[in-house]
Amino acid sequence: MLLTIAIVLFVLWALGFLVFHVAVGAIHLVLALAVLAIIAHFVRRRAPRSTTL
Repeated sequence: MLLTIAIVLFVLWALGFLVFHVAVGAIHLVLALAVLAIIAHFVRRRAPRSTTL
């Protein structure tokens, strides 16, 4: 889920940077949010599922 949010934020950042002339602060804010979402995705660990036979 977080990875999907990060990808969407990154695409929005790229569109804002390349296509639309958005304020520089807003572009970097979106990029920072995307990076934080990616870091949170990889840092967060889920408990491994126990498999019983």
